[in-house]
Amino acid sequence: MIMVSSTSNASLYNDAELSHSSLIHGLPDDIALFCLARVPRKYHSVLKCVSKRWKNLVSSEEWWDYRQKIGLGETWIYALCRDKSTDQVSCYVLDPRLSRQRCWKPVPGVPPCCLKRKGMGFETIGKKLYFLGGCGWSEDATDEVYCYDVAMNAWDEAASMSTARCYFGCEFMDGKIYAIGGYGLETSDPRSWDTYDPSTNSWESNSDPNIILDIEDSMVMDGKIYIRSRTSTIPPHVYMSVYDPSSGIWQQTDTEMALGWRGPTVVVDDTLYALDQSLGTKLMVWNKNMREWSLICRLSPLLPRPPCQMVAIGSNIFIIGKGLSTIVLDIDNVGNVDGVTASSSILNSFIDCDVISCKCVSI
Repeated sequence: MIMVSSTSNASLYNDAELSHSSLIHGLPDDIALFCLARVPRKYHSVLKCVSKRWKNLVSSEEWWDYRQKIGLGETWIYALCRDKSTDQVSCYVLDPRLSRQRCWKPVPGVPPCCLKRKGMGFETIGKKLYFLGGCGWSEDATDEVYCYDVAMNAWDEAASMSTARCYFGCEFMDGKIYAIGGYGLETSDPRSWDTYDPSTNSWESNSDPNIILDIEDSMVMDGKIYIRSRTSTIPPHVYMSVYDPSSGIWQQTDTEMALGWRGPTVVVDDTLYALDQSLGTKLMVWNKNMREWSLICRLSPLLPRPPCQMVAIGSNIFIIGKGLSTIVLDIDNVGNVDGVTASSSILNSFIDCDVISCKCVSI
């Protein structure tokens, strides 16, 4: 009994001493933070091994906020995939700065209940990835939400959505996640949307008759959310709904932009790009003034392997296909060779998977 008490007291003493110790001996903590925050992200795992206080700092919101404010954030790409061999969900991460050795690496610990689900939403807020909803062959749509803290390398369960959903639109705008439409339980409203506020860890539910059904894709541009339905060949219509947060309502439309929006999209410097994979793989750009799509370049039929997803970091567009085969286009300097665009590539043919969605997290 005495030994247990002594050990407990020693532990409390060490914790108290730790809380009052400086980050770097002889330096004020603000100066120490100024120095440590400049360590590249690829070495953050090493910083965590120095001491418990360093580990807590590198995993904290304070660290994330500081690096963002002084422009030191480094963006990595996270891909939600479905492995062909196991038919299970997986997640991979890519550090695009490692030019000579860059490759996709698995993110461990995906919650077992998510592994077999399809139609999940995948979104980011700050340094966290969110896995939302989904369904299975023998499982109805769920309202469950799980989040992965990239800095802490830890999984947790977030507040459940107001509505069970699968195969729905999912976007981040103005600090909140929007889960829109989709399919769910028989009692759910397919023309509803849920809004998640991370500051309160809570959802707010709304509905609007102008939300389209059978959502295939979604995006955010000019402070508005756009959702697009699947293409119907007979008749050839593509329907689109637009949400304006200033009015809080959806408007349904069938425009030239919707007709040319035939694949994944990214917005770079307020310009919309779409990847058309219908007849070969082509990168298209939307001209707002002319209200028409124009061809930027054609991609090699070998890389990346469709179907593909896209993300952008600065002026670089990353196009990620089957097996996480990846090419990088600098949109400010796209070169063409014999009608096929020149680009750098990141090849991972040993990973047998389809890419469901890609997101970026900056730390």
